[in-house]
Amino acid sequence: MMKQVICSTLFPLLCILLLFLSVEAQTCSPSGKIKGKTPPPGQCNQENDSDCCKDGKWYTTYKCSPPVSSQTKATLTLNSFERDGDGGAPSECDNQAKVVDECDSTMGCDSDHDYQPPCPNNIVDASKAVWKALGVPENDWGGMDIYWSDTD
Repeated sequence: MMKQVICSTLFPLLCILLLFLSVEAQTCSPSGKIKGKTPPPGQCNQENDSDCCKDGKWYTTYKCSPPVSSQTKATLTLNSFERDGDGGAPSECDNQAKVVDECDSTMGCDSDHDYQPPCPNNIVDASKAVWKALGVPENDWGGMDIYWSDTD
């Protein structure tokens, strides 16, 4: 409470600057790059308009996620979690076919990731069942801005 009183009466510009810096410090910056390589023939499944890595192209990686708030912005994408689908390897959590998962932003362009590039750090993959349950018309499936929050 004392901090609020001091900020609101004595140093409003300093407080705004500190608030800006604290928000800025919570952002997630790229952590590196990986060099793409052409997938072996038939090894990149483009079932849901997935991209395949391109030889020599550099792809940005992230080892962090955007800061979680009560309304964290992300993009919901269409992804197959079925065997030999465009989702790559099974989920690390339970090796089961999940319907929603965070897309890997740390690695890509390998067999575990179906020779697809790493995702930006704000991608949530969802199966067709999720898109259907959300009531999204099928011709609009593929990419949609969403907001999510962590639950305890």
